[in-house]
Amino acid sequence: MNETTPAAVDRVPAPLNSTAASGDGAPRPATGSEPALTQRLAELLQRQGVLAVLLTVVITASFVYPTFATLDNARGVTVQASFLTVVALGMTMVIITGGIDLSVGSVFALGGVLAAWASQWGILPALLVPLVMCGAIGLLNGFLIARAGMAPFIVTLATLLAARGALLAFTDEGATTYLVPKGSAFAELGQGSVWGFGYPILIALVLFGGGGLLLQRTSFGQTLFAVGGSSDAATLMGLPVARTKLLVYMLSGLLAGLAGALNAARLSSGVTIVGVGMELDAISAVVIGGTLLIGGAGSISGTLWGVLLLAVIQNLINQIGSLNSSYQSVVSGGFLIVVVVAQRYLARSRRTT
Repeated sequence: MNETTPAAVDRVPAPLNSTAASGDGAPRPATGSEPALTQRLAELLQRQGVLAVLLTVVITASFVYPTFATLDNARGVTVQASFLTVVALGMTMVIITGGIDLSVGSVFALGGVLAAWASQWGILPALLVPLVMCGAIGLLNGFLIARAGMAPFIVTLATLLAARGALLAFTDEGATTYLVPKGSAFAELGQGSVWGFGYPILIALVLFGGGGLLLQRTSFGQTLFAVGGSSDAATLMGLPVARTKLLVYMLSGLLAGLAGALNAARLSSGVTIVGVGMELDAISAVVIGGTLLIGGAGSISGTLWGVLLLAVIQNLINQIGSLNSSYQSVVSGGFLIVVVVAQRYLARSRRTT
């Protein structure tokens, strides 16, 4: 699934094989074919470049490390990536609108603790409590950004600190750990599997499929791209800009809370130290996947490949054994710099063709 922005201007592409007759009757290539081809190539690289990198890394690692290309290892990588995948889905939609959400890491941790606490009353409270609370935080972000006109960076930084503070207050500075009852339906949601693949993986895939359809096939999705392309132009077109921003931040909070609840179900407890720096991982995956930080362009599938690439890098570091996990940040940062530079180059190429 590759979602693209609505066309800003009408273009008539020049045929690649068309010719124009010269004075002596000899065919002459039509002008404009090369720029059109260059533009299509730039668009393809922006959308699917990360997939090519991911496949290259996976194929190379499969030959170098025999234990990498095993089904058990694939299951481990995908399960670990599923929680970041859910968070990154919401982050993708936020960034497409030209915003940012720094609160998702703390909201993820808060959702996990609330889910573990509520799991003593059953699976429904374990899911509803974190969704309601985390959705409310996202709604607050959206209201302050869309209605009060505050900067997304400042607002979500404030709610990052507030959510982490609420988490520490609820757990007595981390001294209290809420446990998920063993054998409960909620624990099964995080630890159960189908054909060897855990439920969190399946839930993440279903959410990504729904997110792809939302962006590609609905007016709401097209509005996200329009708002990210130009908020003022979207307003002049009569699009509900404020409502769209409010909804997209609420959706980001809901997804972060859901991911935290699934993580708590898998760990059988509400761990207070999780989610630190998760917002940066989510942003990295989204940008590596081809979504522009300035908004207006991006894809759900690209984000999925970006998350998997980061997960594969972490797994390869573990396979090497002589490197610690801090090297993942070094490699991820390097990838991020390369991708941002490439995006600027590709955008410049598309403007000049």
